[in-house]
Amino acid sequence: MADLSAFPITKKWPAQHPDRLQLYSLPTPNGVKVSIMLEETGLAYEPHLVRFEANDQMSPEFLSLSPNNKIPAILDPDGPGGKPLPLFESGAILIYLADKTGKFMPQDAAGRYTAIQWLMFQMGGIGPMFGQVGFFHKFAGKDYEDKRPRDRYVAESRRLLAVLDRQLAGRAWIVGDDYTIADIATFPWVRNLIGFYGAGDLVGIADFVHVTRALDAFVARPAVARGLQIPQRT
Repeated sequence: MADLSAFPITKKWPAQHPDRLQLYSLPTPNGVKVSIMLEETGLAYEPHLVRFEANDQMSPEFLSLSPNNKIPAILDPDGPGGKPLPLFESGAILIYLADKTGKFMPQDAAGRYTAIQWLMFQMGGIGPMFGQVGFFHKFAGKDYEDKRPRDRYVAESRRLLAVLDRQLAGRAWIVGDDYTIADIATFPWVRNLIGFYGAGDLVGIADFVHVTRALDAFVARPAVARGLQIPQRT
């Protein structure tokens, strides 16, 4: 049985199954990247809900694992060398889990770096820009009289969707015929932009037929359907 007692986060979120990978998250686009990956790989894990309304992300225990106070974060009792590994940042976690399981990452070097470059495209572009559209369209920013900030982020989001659409033309998934961590990282954000943010018409999502086709294939995957609900809000 693994001993995780040296990690302060286990004081606030006790591990009922310390031999399993511990996930600290919330079902947001960034959070579900990792829960979907875990469901897809079949790794045994124990999810813990980080409640933003209770400022759990600012607690000393959570900051001890994720110093940037962002979800998701993991604690793997069976990390490299058999030692526990704490890890934050969703992109880094996806790469780690792909390497750990040998799944959803091309095995050839060129393919691997292609997948990583599209993962970085999501991390540096799609996530931040779509998030700004959400702020200015759904949340407090919607009340700003000056619509130039909103329109700037809408235009950039359309540009990013066009890049993604061109990449998907003639391919089943972002990297090629095989589903990878690039897809697992990207499509929760596309889904959120259209669904939760309600910005599909605003960005003209119907113009991006390859994106919507791949999104439909993504959400139809059973592991994705499960991962989108984890951790469960109670």
